[in-house]
Parts: sequence; C-alpha cells; structure tokens
Amino acid sequence: MTDTKLGGPAHLADRAVHRMGYGAMQLAGPGVFGPPKDRDVAIAVLREAVASGVNHIDTSDFYGPHVTNQIIREALHPYPDDLVIVTKVGGKRGEDASWNPAYSPEELVSAVHDNLRNLGLEALDVVNLRVMGEGTHGPSEGSIEPTFSVLANLQKQGLIRHLGLSNVTSKQVAEARAMAPVVCVQNLYNLAHRADDSLVDELAALHIAYVPFFPLGGFSPLQSSTLSEVATEVGATPMQVALAWLLDRSPNILLIPGTGSLGHLRENLAAADLKLPDPVLRRLDTIGATSHH
Repeated sequence: MTDTKLGGPAHLADRAVHRMGYGAMQLAGPGVFGPPKDRDVAIAVLREAVASGVNHIDTSDFYGPHVTNQIIREALHPYPDDLVIVTKVGGKRGEDASWNPAYSPEELVSAVHDNLRNLGLEALDVVNLRVMGEGTHGPSEGSIEPTFSVLANLQKQGLIRHLGLSNVTSKQVAEARAMAPVVCVQNLYNLAHRADDSLVDELAALHIAYVPFFPLGGFSPLQSSTLSEVATEVGATPMQVALAWLLDRSPNILLIPGTGSLGHLRENLAAADLKLPDPVLRRLDTIGATSHH
C-alpha cells in the first residue's frame, strides 16, 4: 500500500505515520481479559497489518493484562524502524477483570516498566496518560498535574520519548502542555459522538494528533439508517464509511480500529481508499447533529 492509499502520512512523535493505524485491544481474550482463543490468528493479524503499511499500533499493558504486548513482541520484534507503538498507563485490571485506576507514582512507574519489558523495548515511543473520568468513557475535570508529572519525569530519564493523553478535556490538555509537549490525544469520538468537535479543531491548529477511541462505536456499534443507506450507495460497509468520514473530518485524526480478524483488518484498511463525495459527507454529518456545533 502506498502512503496516499493509507490516507497519506500525518505526524506522530516526530515521525510520519499512515493515518490508518491498528488498535491491539481485541487481541486479548473476551472482555480484553486473558489470552485470545487463537494466538496464531492474533499474530497473523499483526503481521499482515504491518506488511500492509500500518506503522502506528496502539496498545496497553492492561489489555489482558500483559497479553496484548507479549503478542505484539512475539509477532513483530525486532520492530521495523518506522513503527510507532503507542501505549497507555493509568489503569490496571482486577482478578475479576474489572478496570481500576492506577495513578500513584509507584503504579505509573511500574506500568511503564511492565510495558518496556513486555514489548521488549528500552524506551517507549509514546505513553498516553489515561484519565479515568466519570463512568468509563467520558472525561471529567480535575487536575492531572500529579499524575502527568510522573510521566514527564520518566521522559526526562529517557524511558519515554513522547507523551500523550487519553480521556481528557481541553483544560487538561493545556495543563499538561505547560509541563511537557503533548503529541496526541485519544478521546471518544465518532460519527455519532461528537462532543469533541471543538477539541479536534483546537488540536489540529496545534499540530497535535487526535486519535478517536471507539471510532466505530465500541461496545455498542454505531446504528444509523443514514449510515446504512450511504454505505449501500457507495458500495462499502457502514464501518468503512464511518472510518472514511473520520479521515475526512480533520487532517490530524489518526485511526486505530481494532480487530482480531484478518477479514475485518482488510476491510478497515480498505476504508482509507474510500473517498466520500461532499453531499454524502453532509448527510453523514446529520447523524451527530445533536452534539455538533
């Protein structure tokens, strides 16, 4: 695949990355807990993604936990020079598969070392501080200085090259940027959930990558008759249309759709070739009109 076919390169951590990346969350078992039912398939998906031109992989050591990073290492180490692996810290898993905050300096330092060990790296390309907000998937206000400063310190020590944020507000981005450069923000955003419209534009002006999590709706996939109609008209799947809309939305958007299936991987990558005509984009905009300003 050529650069243009993968949406052209954008910049993340001072390196050109294709705008269609890969999210590794679904390589773990059900509920992102325990091993996958077929490890060989998980390895094949990662290898095909990279062979197809993907050079931005999103992961975390709390997927599994540890499982996803160990599979990435087995599949891809030694890593291609142009591969950017982005991980996140700030959470841990309970024995019962629960998702729990892990924000003490000790927990954050330990998480960075777990990622280094499981990925087989001496320094992490990008580490996102995942802020656990109200509920699981929405940000909440509050100072992130005590936690982000721990990561900024690990960056000074050379264990982390670049820093990012996840599940944050505009105010928290500004607070973090006063401490250290921020290269990416990962928040909930898709065709139907557009509360971050102004933040996407604000970050674009600052040349900071915006990486939507749940680009296809996450645990409750996007359901929309408009989306289904458009997909039929353009000869694509609804999910491909939803991804193509995001690529069109702003040049700083990088996508990390996740899958444990080779078929879905190929469908996701093909969405980078899908050019939606303006009238179609305007119709799709109406899906999220309730939160769009």
